[in-house]
Amino acid sequence: RSIKKAAGDGDATNYEALMYEGYGSAGVAIIVEALTDNRNRTAMLVRSTLTKKGGNLGTDGSVSYMFERKGVIVTDKEIDEDTIMMTALDNGAEDVIVNDENYEIYTTTDAFLKVKDALTEIGVKEFITSEITFVANNLVELDDETTEKVQELVAMLEDIDDVQNVYHNLSE
Repeated sequence: RSIKKAAGDGDATNYEALMYEGYGSAGVAIIVEALTDNRNRTAMLVRSTLTKKGGNLGTDGSVSYMFERKGVIVTDKEIDEDTIMMTALDNGAEDVIVNDENYEIYTTTDAFLKVKDALTEIGVKEFITSEITFVANNLVELDDETTEKVQELVAMLEDIDDVQNVYHNLSE
């Protein structure tokens, strides 16, 4: 059995989806989504990375209440503002933000596909971003030095092989 396992025969690797919550420098809330075959290794790597950069790992629910699961659609300004806004809101979007270069559309997870399909029907050809993600309820603004520390921490967490996504409430 050991030889077969080492050779890869009958590979029964079990992957688990895990979510870690913690704080970075100056109390920035961080959520780390991971997919791993060894939860102990991943927990150790996330914990040690947070500790090295002045943060700490929290318990379940310690920061998740500061985030909401939402659909986020970002598209270029190829179609006029009124058409985008009416289409998105009529199909269940919660908010449409008009920026200099693009539109940001926020939806519930249930309305995400309906809004995206409606935008495609009116002629939106390309989406810059189109995903269901965690969106922070309140953003934290910090000085440049602390912001850089938190960005380094996020980059280090993203470099861990098992980590899929890192969410934070830092205003960039």
